[in-house]
Amino acid sequence: MTATQKQYGVLSLPVIVGALGFFVDVYDLLLFSIIRKPSLESLHLSPEEVLSKGELIISVQMIGLTLGGIIWGIMGDKKGRLSVLFGSIILYSIANIANGMVQTVPQYVLMRFLAGVGLAGELGASITLVSEMLPKEKRGLGATVITVVGVCGAITAFFVQQYFNNWRICFYIGGGMGLLLLLLRANVMESGMYGEVKRAGVQRGNFLMLFNKKERALRYLKAVLIGLPVWYAIGILVTFSDKFGKEFGIEGIEPGKAIMYQYIGIGLGDLSAGLLSNYLRSRKKALFTFFSILSFFVLLYFLQSGGRGNMQSMYVICSFLGYGAGFSVLYITMSAEQFGTNLRATTAISIPNVVRGILPLIILLHKGLRSLTGSYVTGGWMTGMIIIFIAFIAAYYTKETYGREMDFLEE
Repeated sequence: MTATQKQYGVLSLPVIVGALGFFVDVYDLLLFSIIRKPSLESLHLSPEEVLSKGELIISVQMIGLTLGGIIWGIMGDKKGRLSVLFGSIILYSIANIANGMVQTVPQYVLMRFLAGVGLAGELGASITLVSEMLPKEKRGLGATVITVVGVCGAITAFFVQQYFNNWRICFYIGGGMGLLLLLLRANVMESGMYGEVKRAGVQRGNFLMLFNKKERALRYLKAVLIGLPVWYAIGILVTFSDKFGKEFGIEGIEPGKAIMYQYIGIGLGDLSAGLLSNYLRSRKKALFTFFSILSFFVLLYFLQSGGRGNMQSMYVICSFLGYGAGFSVLYITMSAEQFGTNLRATTAISIPNVVRGILPLIILLHKGLRSLTGSYVTGGWMTGMIIIFIAFIAAYYTKETYGREMDFLEE
C-alpha cells in the first residue's frame, strides 16, 4: 500500500467529488426514461411511435455509452484518471444542454448518443481513482458512498420534472449541474499509484491486451455478464412499466414515477450490498444474496398479471427491484479490483458501460421472445430468466476480490 492511499478516508474529497459526479451522471442518464413520453409526445409522435422511437433512442444512448466506455477507459490509463473526469463531464453537459433544444427525432437521437458517450466515463473513473487512493479495507465503502449518493440523481430528476413540468428545462438543469461540478474537480489530485506506473514507462491502456490472453478475456467477459440483471430490471421492467402495467390490467402507471421508486431502492440496495460485502469480507457472497433478492421480486413483478396487481403494488415492487439491483456497487468495484493498474481504468470504465450497452440486445431478445410467444409478458419473464441465469454462472466462476492488493500490473 502506498503512502498516497493511506492519507485518504471514506469521506475524503475524491470520494465526495466522485459521488457528486455520479449524481449528475445518473440524473442525466435516467432523465430520458423519466421524460420519454412527454418529450416525444411534444414532437407530435403517435402512441406507437412514442414506444418504438423511445426504444430506438434509449438503445442509441446505450450504444454511445459502450463506445464511450472504451474510449474513456483507454484514456484513463494512457492520460490519467482525471483526464476522463474532466473530458466526460464537459461532453455530456454540453450534449444535455443541446438536447433541450432539439426539434426532431433525429436530433434527439444524436444528442442522446453524444450524451451517452460523455456519461460513460464518470462512474468507472471515479471508482478507479477512489480504489487506488483508499486502503483496501475501505475502498468498498468508498464505492458505496459514490453509488448511494449517485442514485439520488434519478430521484432528483423525477422531482425536477414534476416541479417544472417542462422536459427541456430538465435537460438544461442537468447540463448546468455538470458544468458547475467542474469547479470542484479542479481540486482533486491524480492517483499516486497511477503516477508510479506512468513514471515506470509501463504499457498502459492497450484495449487489445484484454483479449490476447484467454484467462484475461474470460475475466473481462464474466465481469460484464455479472451486471446484466441490473439493466434488465432498469431498461426493461421499469422503463416500460406502463406497457407491462397495461398487459397486467393495471392502468395509469407513470414510468418516471416507477424509475424514481426503483432508484430509492437502488440507493438502499447499494448501501446494504456495500456494508454486507464488508461484513462478510466477500464480494461474491453479497453478490449471490442480491441475485436472489432480485430474482424473487422479478417473480412478484410478473405475478401481478391477470388482475392480481394494482398501481400501488407495481410501484412497491419496482422499488424492491431496485433494491435487488443494488449489487451494481459490487460488480463495479470488482471490475476495478480484478485488473492491474495499467488496465484498471480501461476495464473499470468500459465494463459498466458495456453492460449498459448490451441493453439494446436485451431489448432485441425481449422483442424476439414476445414475437415468438405472442405475449409481451411471457417474453418479459423469459428474458429475465435467461439474463439472471447467465449472470449467476458468470459470478460463480469469478474469483473473490475482497481485500486484494491493487498495486499490480497486467503483463
